[in-house]
Amino acid sequence: MTDQKPDSVVIGWQEFVALPEWNVPPIRAKSDSGARSSAIDVVDFEELPGERVLFHVALSKKNRDNLVTIEAPIKRRTRIKSSNGSVHDRLIVETTIQIGDHAALVELGLVCRKTMLCRMLLGRTALAGRFLVNSERRYLLSEKPPATKHKKRRPGKA
Repeated sequence: MTDQKPDSVVIGWQEFVALPEWNVPPIRAKSDSGARSSAIDVVDFEELPGERVLFHVALSKKNRDNLVTIEAPIKRRTRIKSSNGSVHDRLIVETTIQIGDHAALVELGLVCRKTMLCRMLLGRTALAGRFLVNSERRYLLSEKPPATKHKKRRPGKA
């Protein structure tokens, strides 16, 4: 017997998530029920008057110069304790995420995730009541984009 709600959708532990309100095409996100909050990889941000923030989302992990500039209201400010125990102040904004045909309004912390595999983290708060995570599968609702470049093999190398 499961506690799955009839309106919950099963997603993989990795999905490609678009941010349509910000014109951000699908980026790789990790579904992490161990994390309470969600976060998006930003190159930089600047607080503006009137409780607004200007920030840049890199469209490519490898080329952080290909950016989308976004201005959004600051929903709130919070302190986040990371998995290694360090505490950081973080600005939180709100937007709609799109995973396949499913959309949800979520809060996202603005943080540099350039060293992480996934450029977005979807935590428990974003997942609860909407999505169930299949920890054995990836890309259940989204398609992995085709690789754009392949490493060339040298002759005689396996």
